Amino acid sequence: MADDNGEPSDDLVPAILDTAHRYNIKVAFHIQPYKGRDDRTLHENIKYIMDTYGAHGAMYRYKSTTGRSLPLFYIYDSYLTPPEAWANLLTASGSHSLRHTPYDGVFIALLVEEGHKRDILTAGFDGMYTYFASNGFSFGSSHQNWKAVKGFCDAHNLLFIPSVGPGYVDTSIRPWNNHNTRNRVNGKYYETALQAALTVRPEIVSITSFNEWHEGTQIEKAVPKKTLTRLYLDYLPHQPNLYLQLTRRWAEHFSREKERWLM
Repeated sequence: MADDNGEPSDDLVPAILDTAHRYNIKVAFHIQPYKGRDDRTLHENIKYIMDTYGAHGAMYRYKSTTGRSLPLFYIYDSYLTPPEAWANLLTASGSHSLRHTPYDGVFIALLVEEGHKRDILTAGFDGMYTYFASNGFSFGSSHQNWKAVKGFCDAHNLLFIPSVGPGYVDTSIRPWNNHNTRNRVNGKYYETALQAALTVRPEIVSITSFNEWHEGTQIEKAVPKKTLTRLYLDYLPHQPNLYLQLTRRWAEHFSREKERWLM
């Protein structure tokens, strides 16, 4: 189904999954807000996704501490629904719980404000992520807070998924938001964020984003381009694939660090 900014994309999902499978990439769903989204409609969404795509080999599954491999779902702007409502869906005693059913999963809430930590715990989510690529934009997206958030998550058996990005500039669509612009500094901003993420020893690091050009967070290949309405960011004097190279390097570093943490 479409959100406020786009068209329905369900017919694209099979092609995404099939292509990902060819390259041994796994796909997780990031569920945006839509008019009327709540615990009951999300129940239907999860059921539909799992009935339609759950058996596909490209569906990402996270192996939990109990040994179960469950699909992982990011729930964007989860704070818009009260934790008591989410608890109906995400706690074992909830009125329409997904727990211990064929539609169970690993559900990740968005951490924006500090107070959301307790709400996320009460709601029955399995973890939290920070999403925003602008360091300092929110409590959750501020690198300096990640150690404390990771400590809270560890104490309550929650996943903490810090989100990193290569920079941020959304003034082409939000002219008033210049104070949240973050310069890429030729890749140094990205590497600083990645280092901050790895410092707290997370299980997963998320990247915002692959191709959101309108918010200046893309890491895909880029060459100079200008249209009548937009000047696209490029990575000169570096090669077009600078951020893909950095991502590969840090992913390999992350893998080595995780092995070391387990020793």
